[in-house]
Amino acid sequence: MVVKSVEELTVEDIRVARRAIEYYYEQGWTDGLPVVPPIQEFVDEFLAQTDRGADEVLVTVDHLKRSCTVRQAAINAVMAGCRPEYFPVVVAMVEALQGAGGPMMQSTTGQAPIVIVNGPARERLGFNSKENILGPGDRPNATVGRTLRLVIMNVLGIRPHEFDQSTHGTPAKYSFCIAENEEESPWEPLHVEKGFQPNESTVTMQLIRSDLHVEHRSTQVPEEILLTIADTMSYAGGIYEAPPYNRSNGCVVIMGPEHASIIAGKGWSKQEVRRFLFEHCGRAKADLRRFGKVIGMEDTAEDAFVPHTRSPESILIVVSGASNAGVSTVCTNFGGRNVTKKVEERQR
Repeated sequence: MVVKSVEELTVEDIRVARRAIEYYYEQGWTDGLPVVPPIQEFVDEFLAQTDRGADEVLVTVDHLKRSCTVRQAAINAVMAGCRPEYFPVVVAMVEALQGAGGPMMQSTTGQAPIVIVNGPARERLGFNSKENILGPGDRPNATVGRTLRLVIMNVLGIRPHEFDQSTHGTPAKYSFCIAENEEESPWEPLHVEKGFQPNESTVTMQLIRSDLHVEHRSTQVPEEILLTIADTMSYAGGIYEAPPYNRSNGCVVIMGPEHASIIAGKGWSKQEVRRFLFEHCGRAKADLRRFGKVIGMEDTAEDAFVPHTRSPESILIVVSGASNAGVSTVCTNFGGRNVTKKVEERQR
């Protein structure tokens, strides 16, 4: 195949490309946005970035009898618009789905995987960890996250109007990939907390329902910031009937660097932050009754506090975003499981 420069492309070349894109729409192989046709040459470029065998299985969904191989991940990475050098991150990401996904990907609550990239790969590949981390404009974040959605749809068969049972879903299903702002975090990076070395790159994944904005710019008191975050984690719409279902909840707290610096500057460790959020994430039984979300609890006082998560470890904290305002983001979930996988670069 002779690769033409942009200047050499003819009108007919563009027409052929458009027909190929339309063909993929007709086959139902897109997420609603155009995809790059994955010709063999493109797929081979991606496979050349890893030492993993093309037919090696990365994830299996037993109840659907579906699995995804390295080759299938490469095909969908091409379709999503990734560059070949992103592929080791894609491999780690798809592999992480094994422990973080499962049947909940088909949930009526419409959960989506959040992908968090740590380590040197962030800077080397250009992942955004600062301004507008949850918005558009950065190719690595957008296309790596999109690859996961295409794998879920095209390979695992969990697509809207079929196995995906979401009542509303969430825009996070298109792509939800961020990098930790390690440089401006006052605490150890997420992957170091998980037992990896600082010079290793990792991908951490957890399913989330959606993202909730947390604003607090008027205080320098850690408890006031954390109480605001805990209250957001405990919003009425996210509470399942309690107990026992609410105790399965977890949360990813994407803490802005400004909030993190204020809190850590007063001597708080990340574990202490998690413990505080756990102790204040929940509602009084009277609130739950007012919402119509009480099951049992006959022997519980009306003013008793009912926790909304099962343990401090069900709260994942990652510092990300710009250090320009007192803003954080809460992403609630049902299940709380997260998985971290090492990004394995090809040994050359």
